[in-house]
Amino acid sequence: MNILDKALYRGQHTCPWWLCFTFDNPLRRRLQNPDLILNGLLGQGQTALDIGCGMGYFSLAMARKVGPPGKVICIDMQEKMLEMARRKAERAGLVKVMQFHRCTEDSLGVKVTCDFVLAFWMVHEVRDRLKFLGEVRDMLKEGGTLLISEPKLHVTGASFSETVSAAEAAGFTIAGRPDISMSRSVLFKKL
Repeated sequence: MNILDKALYRGQHTCPWWLCFTFDNPLRRRLQNPDLILNGLLGQGQTALDIGCGMGYFSLAMARKVGPPGKVICIDMQEKMLEMARRKAERAGLVKVMQFHRCTEDSLGVKVTCDFVLAFWMVHEVRDRLKFLGEVRDMLKEGGTLLISEPKLHVTGASFSETVSAAEAAGFTIAGRPDISMSRSVLFKKL
């Protein structure tokens, strides 16, 4: 691994919880507005997963969109992230719409049927992408959608192409390529 790769945190790792404080700020909201990114991808009463939810940057917007009786399952490996997301949900009055689940490196550990899955800036941290994407596919309803977005500075084009190929091998088809600032993104539909 060269110095640039180290500086940009390239390689397999889990983003430390303390770094995520930089992810929820006014500048990011201008560049990556959750409401605009999620527009048209989920609606009232649906069930959605936010995998690698961090501190809930997208989870709260998802919860507002699905509202009760919908639900958003916030999944992260780090308990500290889930605690912060839960606190934000409580302050926003959305905790009844949201569930919080700690996963492991090898399994999401959730058995649910859902309409939409968001994997924002996290798939590069997964050791076995094909297994991960198969697990996601098994939870999605027929016609359900998966949005994968990865950071351009952190994930190379070649690595992202490998993720796209793994998703197709897992049974997804490309439904679109949303233009998300600073990101490489693909919207998939379950075949």
